[in-house]
Amino acid sequence: MPIKVLVVDDSALMRALLTEIINGATDLQVVGSAPDPIAAREMIKALNPDVLTLDVEMPKMNGLEFLDRLMRLRPMPVIMISSLTERGSEVTLQALALGAVDFVAKPAAENASALQNYAEEICEKIRAASGARLKVASSRTVVAKPVHLSTDKSSYHWSTRLLNEKVIAIGASTGGTEAIKAVLRELPESMPPIVMVQHMPETFTPSFARSLDSLSQLKVIEAQGGERLQPGMAYLAPGHSHMAIRKSAGGFVIDLNQSEPVNRHRPAVDVLFDSVAEHVRGNAIGIILTGMGRDGARGMLAMREAGAWNIGQDQASCVVYGMPREAAQVGALDEVVSLQAVPVRLLAKLKQLDR
Repeated sequence: MPIKVLVVDDSALMRALLTEIINGATDLQVVGSAPDPIAAREMIKALNPDVLTLDVEMPKMNGLEFLDRLMRLRPMPVIMISSLTERGSEVTLQALALGAVDFVAKPAAENASALQNYAEEICEKIRAASGARLKVASSRTVVAKPVHLSTDKSSYHWSTRLLNEKVIAIGASTGGTEAIKAVLRELPESMPPIVMVQHMPETFTPSFARSLDSLSQLKVIEAQGGERLQPGMAYLAPGHSHMAIRKSAGGFVIDLNQSEPVNRHRPAVDVLFDSVAEHVRGNAIGIILTGMGRDGARGMLAMREAGAWNIGQDQASCVVYGMPREAAQVGALDEVVSLQAVPVRLLAKLKQLDR
């Protein structure tokens, strides 16, 4: 039984392109296409699609307003079709916060191979979305009270040794924007440096870093390359480059490079984790969060074999249980916990190591 997809986009050209791409996969079927949310609402009732692709900028009702209503009244997996602009990235991050599973940028394909890669990405994300665990969180949604740390954040005072020796490495993909937020917002201002890879395009990572910085007590930046890791800082890999760290005379330094994608991604979690395994070894803590695919599993195993301590997000709290599952299957994890428990266990481990 193919996965039923409804395409919602005000551009007839985009509707035609998406329909052609999706129907080109044997396990996917476009059951309808709508030029605006009003038409989409009736088609959802009549066609009962499994997944919706949704443009942000549309007539009659914008995509965010429609998504908010949809996730409250008839929750279903939604993939946003976003423009590769700063405005597009900020709106897409809002959509993910409202409950969209994932997003793809509108194609800027100049050649057949780029379009082919775009088609593969869309189809892969639709398949993942069809089995995703929906996270509904709008301004008018009543959400469960989060588990907060038993100790006030201001009471965490680590030794200088721990702050300067330890490095925390985080990897995430589908669902990861909200998962990383959930972890960082629970951490105190005083922390060893954190390095992070989230799969997203280069026009999106500056907005995401700013969003994280606004809600966290840590200082969060998009890495530019050459930064010396500092306590109280979190560094997000830019969407155009792999990020790695290396040991230098005064600590650890960030390197960026634009070598070939790894696991079809650049930045790739494995590239970061491999460098952490090599240079930080037993002073590292690894965290792998929700995401599609296997990126990060091999690098996390290398980290564990080098003496690092690793946490994986559990299936029940993942939007897509891909990356953490792969890490668990290869024996890379020391603990598997819910998303809400990740910061709690991280701080408990740091307290134990600081004794």
